[in-house]
Formats: sequence, C-alpha cells, structure tokens
Amino acid sequence: MIWVSVAVLTSPAVVRAQFAYSNNGDSTCTITDYGGQGGNVTIPGTINGLRVTSIGGYAFQYKNGLKSIVIPASVTNIGAGAFYSCQGLTNAVIGSGVTSIGAEAFSTCINLKSIVIPASVTNIATYAFDGCTKLTQIYFRGNAPSLGTSVFADGTPAIIYYQPNTTGWGSFAGPTPVLWNPTAKPDATFGVQANCFGLTITNAGSPTIIVDACTNLSGGIWVPVSTNSLTNGSSYFSDPAWTNYHNRFYRFRAP
Repeated sequence: MIWVSVAVLTSPAVVRAQFAYSNNGDSTCTITDYGGQGGNVTIPGTINGLRVTSIGGYAFQYKNGLKSIVIPASVTNIGAGAFYSCQGLTNAVIGSGVTSIGAEAFSTCINLKSIVIPASVTNIATYAFDGCTKLTQIYFRGNAPSLGTSVFADGTPAIIYYQPNTTGWGSFAGPTPVLWNPTAKPDATFGVQANCFGLTITNAGSPTIIVDACTNLSGGIWVPVSTNSLTNGSSYFSDPAWTNYHNRFYRFRAP
C-alpha cells in the first residue's frame, strides 16, 4: 500500500486530501484508504502517473468528516462499502465512467440527500443505498440498471427520476420511477411579472430543479440562478435581474 498527499482546490478553501492506493499491475490504481480531514473532496484522476480506475472496498468507511465527494470519469468501479456510513456526506458526484456501484457502497449515509447516476452505470449491487434515510431524489441519466436485492432498503425514501428516451423503467425493481421532464407551464405566471421575469415549473414527483441562465446559446456560460424545490408538482421561478441583459436564456437541470 502506498500513501500519497494530493492538494485539491475547493471553494473557498484548499483541502489536503490523503489517499492510499494500490497498483493494479498496469498503469492503473485503486484507492484503498483515505486519511484526510474530510470536507469537500475530489478524487484525482491520476496518482503518480497511475490512472485511478477504482474506489476499493470500504476505502472511505466511517469518514464522517466527509461532506461531498467528486469521483472522476477515470473510475469504472465503486467497490463494496466504499462510502459505508459516511454520516456527514450530503452530496456525491459520480463520474461518467463508472459502470458498477458495489454492495453497501453508500449504505447508512444518513445525510445524503440526492445523487445523480450517470448513463454508464449498468449495475447497482445489494444494499447500495440501504439506510440512506434522507435520500429523497435519485436521478438516472441512462437506461435502468440491473439491481441487487434491497438496494433501497431500511428507510430509504428515494424517488427515482429517469430521462426521456431511456429504457427498462417499466420493469424496474426499485421504487416506482418518475419521468424527469420539467416543463415551463404556459399559464398566467409566464412572462414579465411585477418587475421580474417568471414562470411556473412543473414535473411529476416534485423533484428539486436547478435553473441556469446564460446570455449566449453559442458557447455561452451557464450560471445557476435559482434552486426550486417543487411542491405538489410545481414551483414558481422568477428572475428580477432579467432587465440587466440584452438576451437571457434559461435551462432546467438536476442538482
């Protein structure tokens, strides 16, 4: 086992993250342990020239100081119990290369609230989100993955959101899935209202929706302007700053 110290820039502070890893016998490695102080942690895509392809079994277990984790696209596998009982973890960003999430990977992460599963994931193993009692929203970007037994057991209240033009959700073995298809409702709220531009956002299942804005659709920079938690399937969004721009475009996305 090899230890390495990697400086990770987060906002607004720098977190000194320490990762133990093992060489996989080629040009790749597996994270086997974490010895940092927690906070907002980004796993590097490479360590000492080795591409990080796996988060090993129970590598981060009981790291209650961990608040958020970003997993790079180089990682293809999240091992069994990788983040088991990380009770301070509220947010996890899974990289677009991950194909499998191991048994108990996020089990009893009692403060994890929402998570986005990339389209690359094809398998989620037994008890992966067991006991995540605040996990109310799981967003899937691709087709329905295969599931082990009791993936969402023991009080996990999650609603599953899936995207249009994806498959397998009619026979999904987890909680009843809901189509992620937020819409700007064309009613009396749409348009200029009381010195602001506003609209009502609707979607079944009442997910949380981030509204981004930009001024140029051709290579423009999208900036988050509002976080809307839908109640009974709808929420009102308004932008009082719309008059500051010649053009203003909006999009909806998951947290």
